[in-house]
Amino acid sequence: MSDLLWGALALMLVVEGLLPFLSPTLWRQVFSRVLAMSDGQIRFIGLSSMVSGLLLLYFSWP
Repeated sequence: MSDLLWGALALMLVVEGLLPFLSPTLWRQVFSRVLAMSDGQIRFIGLSSMVSGLLLLYFSWP
C-alpha cells in the first residue's frame, strides 16, 4: 500500500513540474492570477480538485 502512495506522490510531482519546465513564462502568468484570487476562490478550486480526484479514484478502483 505504501508503494502505491509513493508512486502517486511521484506522479503528482511530475505532473506539477511540467508547466514550469515547459513554459516558465506561462507558469508565472498563471501564478500571478492565482495570487490575485480571493481565499474563497482558491479554497473552491482546492475543494473541486480534491473531489474530482476522489471521484476518479472511486470509479477507477478495481
